[in-house]
Amino acid sequence: MEGNNQKLNRLLELAINNHASDLHLLVGYQPILRVNGELFPISGEEVLSGPEIDGLISTLLGERKKRFLEEKELDFSYSFKNWEFRVNVYFQQGFPAASLRLIPSKINSLAELNLPSSLAKVAEWRQGFVLVTGPTGHGKSTTVAALLEEINRKRRVHIITIEDPIEYRLKPEKAIISQREIQVDTRGWRRALRSSLREDPDVVFVGEMRDLETIRAALTIAETGHLVFSTLHTNSAAETVDRIVDVFPPVAREQVKIQLANVLRMVISQRLVPTGRTGRVPAVEILLSTPAVRTAIREGKTHMIDNIIQTSREVGMCLLEHSLAGWVKQGRISLETAKAFSLRPNELLRMLRPEK
Repeated sequence: MEGNNQKLNRLLELAINNHASDLHLLVGYQPILRVNGELFPISGEEVLSGPEIDGLISTLLGERKKRFLEEKELDFSYSFKNWEFRVNVYFQQGFPAASLRLIPSKINSLAELNLPSSLAKVAEWRQGFVLVTGPTGHGKSTTVAALLEEINRKRRVHIITIEDPIEYRLKPEKAIISQREIQVDTRGWRRALRSSLREDPDVVFVGEMRDLETIRAALTIAETGHLVFSTLHTNSAAETVDRIVDVFPPVAREQVKIQLANVLRMVISQRLVPTGRTGRVPAVEILLSTPAVRTAIREGKTHMIDNIIQTSREVGMCLLEHSLAGWVKQGRISLETAKAFSLRPNELLRMLRPEK
């Protein structure tokens, strides 16, 4: 009979060989892979029973099992060969389950990720707030890693990352790098963010802005003259601004608008769009800080941001629909796929109309 460790390794190997982004282990299902955004059961695998799930997840957890049983869900990293897996273990209907995200050992460049070359300018910035946003599983962490790697290759700076868990492991080139994992290298977000200012940082990556405290701390670090990166689960640049402001109590929002207008340098809002063949391409919306953008944020006129982006392409801004239309024109994605991912389908169709 196949042992738990042997079976887990075989499933991880299958995930890697099939170029999956995720592996799901749940009782009552075959092991499931997410490939190019879609879920597929692994052919030839048996449905997982309760004892099998217990064994596989116990192998994953190792010494973390006691903490998992106490907390009922847990995030951590798991290394296998040259790959890192971001693991979330949880309970569903009384049984443990796991979702494993594959993190390649190699950090791809902006060009290799098919991201706009204009994003490389971020590596030259000395301070400000850069946000990468989008739905779960659409490459936010990968984009941030590429941006940090761009800085790592070009500048003699101290990069501090605070993550839960660490995903991409940066290898120092010109920069020195401190990567800190919640519950492994620090007890929590608040303490790690507060102490980061005493660690002589130039660049700080806050893995995810998940609540008022992390957003407030990230803004403060950016305000004190550092370059700060973070991620947020929002769908557009305008929505990102609204989400940050709305997290704060009403009495604080006017001050936060001023603070955000002063420190925000860029919002990259992205989706990974299936090509219909064997991969996905990134569709991105880019907001850059200009006097018009800062005024819109300060005055709470976020409804104007879409129009500002659309009329500021010459300075490097890009509406999501511009990006989608570009991929359609190149034949990389279908019109139907572009419409499905568009936030403004009528605008997309207008961009794709033949010029008279």
